[in-house]
Amino acid sequence: MEVCVVGTGYVGLVTGTCLAYLGRSVVCVDIDERKIQALREGQSPIYEPGLQPLIASGQQRGMLRFSTDLEASVRESEIIFIAVGTPPLPSGRANLAAVEAVARSIGRALDWERRRVIVNKSTVPIGSGNWVEMLVKEGLSENAAYQERLALAARAESPAPPASRRLPAFRPEDLFLVASNPEFLREGSAIADTFYPDRIVIGASEAHATERLRALYEPIIEQTFSPPPSAPRPAECAAVPVVTTDLASAEMIKYAANAFLATKISFANEIANICERVGADIKEVVRGFGLDGRIGPQFLNAGVGWGGSCFGKDVSALIDIAQEYHYEPALLRSTVEVNRRQRQVAVQKLQETLKIIKGKTIGLLGLAFKPETDDLRDAPALEIARQLSDMGARVKAYDPIAVEACRANYPELKLEYAASAAALAEDCDAVVVVTEWDEFRHLDLCQLAEVMRAKVIIDGRNVLDREAVEQAGFVYRGVGR
Repeated sequence: MEVCVVGTGYVGLVTGTCLAYLGRSVVCVDIDERKIQALREGQSPIYEPGLQPLIASGQQRGMLRFSTDLEASVRESEIIFIAVGTPPLPSGRANLAAVEAVARSIGRALDWERRRVIVNKSTVPIGSGNWVEMLVKEGLSENAAYQERLALAARAESPAPPASRRLPAFRPEDLFLVASNPEFLREGSAIADTFYPDRIVIGASEAHATERLRALYEPIIEQTFSPPPSAPRPAECAAVPVVTTDLASAEMIKYAANAFLATKISFANEIANICERVGADIKEVVRGFGLDGRIGPQFLNAGVGWGGSCFGKDVSALIDIAQEYHYEPALLRSTVEVNRRQRQVAVQKLQETLKIIKGKTIGLLGLAFKPETDDLRDAPALEIARQLSDMGARVKAYDPIAVEACRANYPELKLEYAASAAALAEDCDAVVVVTEWDEFRHLDLCQLAEVMRAKVIIDGRNVLDREAVEQAGFVYRGVGR
């Protein structure tokens, strides 16, 4: 089964690499020639545990290739994934310019050697399946071979023969079908999420598209593949459920999932803020109500708020969709507002503890929006760093992975980068835990205490042992504790 993945960002690269591991012949396409050249040389443009060895393995076996030639890649493939970025516009609406350009290009490249399934893997607004179908058809209007075939068919039918000898209609639907197959990857565990997903969602209007995608994912659905060393199979994963539905419902499933998870985190933060005021401990509260089977303990960690490329973008896009259909999504707006306010918590706690921020040195432990990734999109650390700098503080930062990405992508930030947690702590008046990297759970508190000017720790993720921190002589401030 030949597969083309258009877009070598996070979703496209992980999807293509994992499908190649399963024995599919995959070509990943991108317009960025430098990125494609780096990938051909085995260099991944993103940090994701386990991804680099899988890329190398796919290339060595001849199952994974990288190209800038979209037309040739489309023609040699049966299934074509659109996995380009859909970043938010200032209004919150998803920017679909890249999806539009790819869809038209696919239409210009199609031939009739086989029937293609064009799959929306990018997170796109509801109704985008129909829209992509329209765009591909518009691309066909610029497809010289297709237009020539239509002209030949028209000449063959003129004058019209008897119905018994009439040729079947030559329709665009005979060349391609559009399907929706949303992704549910978590950065830092994307390989495992691809091979052992909670579900696979397929939205399509015709059975052929559903059948081909089921066949594509059969090794995952039936769990018949040998797991890679970096992603061993969980003991409880014997088979993966498949949700087959219509296009619009598949598109909504993706938005609903991310909106719910974002709401769950914002809810935990709302409860944490109340806990602080009444003297309760959010960790104990979450432990108690998270055991309820109707609620569950996941995504209830209070802290400085969610970030990343998905939650904010997808919730904002869903709000925009609702407004387009004259509905005011009050709960979703509150989810975003609570998260916006939560970004201020670390700075407020510094003010309450240090009083004056101007002239103080503050260290940030963590830059990426979550551990096991170098992704800085909408990362709380960046906003905290900007606020502290604007208030006249000297700001230092350490992250096990994301320092170089921060240097390259945010050169305007007034940050001093440290090579370790201990180096970060030197001369600091306070240290803020912003990203819950595992190494920050096991800090050498005595070493930090020796080199810091003042002993204040703001635990923005509630990952430290409060008693141990205070025994080391620190003032400890958590979130909701």
